[in-house]
Amino acid sequence: MAKFRKDSSKELPPVSTASLPDIVFMLLFFFMVSTSIKEVELKVAIKAPMATEIKKLEKKSLVSNIYVGEPKKQFIKNMGTEPRIQLNDQFAEVNDIGGFIEEERSKISEVERPFMTISLKVDENTKMGIVTDIKQQLRRVSALKINYSTRKKEKK
Repeated sequence: MAKFRKDSSKELPPVSTASLPDIVFMLLFFFMVSTSIKEVELKVAIKAPMATEIKKLEKKSLVSNIYVGEPKKQFIKNMGTEPRIQLNDQFAEVNDIGGFIEEERSKISEVERPFMTISLKVDENTKMGIVTDIKQQLRRVSALKINYSTRKKEKK
């Protein structure tokens, strides 16, 4: 018959770290998927107009946004209440649009440049004069793919 005795000199075995890389990669993957990247801090107030026929843009990496609307409350003192153009995080004038488009084109590969789309995010109360000026500047730099951002009209 075998004798069982308790050996009191043995210590507890060390904690296995074999699964640690798996846990780290799972957490990394989770945060990469669940985190959204902030695009632009809007300095203009935009309430998009309603539309019935809406099509979602496919490749957002090829979309450059031009925002047009009244400046938000904290910018009214410096910028006034007239609708302003915002390119990325800065207020701009109509003449700055050509340089902005060239800069955006330089960020994408030459093969994808013909597919670059300019998305106009314009407040519904903005006059068409400023939109027409923007479109003329876009024509001058051959940015002819234009998208108008809207919100979906709810059915009654």
